[in-house]
Amino acid sequence: MIDVKALLENIKAAPYEEIVVTTPHTGVVTFAGLEPGARVAGPSGTYGEKPGTLLARLTREHNDKSLFADVKGVVGEVRRELEGRFVEAGTPLLVIRHFLSKDEVIAAILQKVLYLFCAPERAKYYFIPSVDKKVKASGPRSVTVKPGMELFIVSRMKREKPLVYEGPEGIIYAVYFQHDQNVDQGAPLVGVCPESQTDLIQDVVNRVRTDWEEGE
Repeated sequence: MIDVKALLENIKAAPYEEIVVTTPHTGVVTFAGLEPGARVAGPSGTYGEKPGTLLARLTREHNDKSLFADVKGVVGEVRRELEGRFVEAGTPLLVIRHFLSKDEVIAAILQKVLYLFCAPERAKYYFIPSVDKKVKASGPRSVTVKPGMELFIVSRMKREKPLVYEGPEGIIYAVYFQHDQNVDQGAPLVGVCPESQTDLIQDVVNRVRTDWEEGE
């Protein structure tokens, strides 16, 4: 059994993740003048249509590609020695220290403590009608799953087939797929936990929502 409270304390000790920005393809690098310690913003707008802070440009065959920050954070290391140089795809350019939001902390905890039942193939997934009705009426935590239970309908190439749940018995604590959207192979569909741990997990989630202080 995972110690949920200890997991939260570990996250508090390092409440951020360091994101390495790499080049998507070959080209000549021109940095946007950001120095270590500079704050950057991620995409904004109702649909994330406004790009984040400009980090650098990559020029290939007289075409410029702008590289923008995908998250809010603080610039760490910048590889200034690459300025004006031709680089290969996947070359690290700089590091952004992204301080975790409340939702990201909760997601990180749940990913560790729940049993994740994942998509066996890229397809659209739906709960079987009896489960879907229960989820819509009372929420996912009203559903108890057992190994061998038919849980999903898999829709791919206009064909549908049932998918049986394989994993420990428990309740559905989190749902990760969205209606009528493709789910990649290996991506989680639901997170399941023993009924005996639901109160503990919810207590930690509530503590994060009320006490977590988000960084810059």
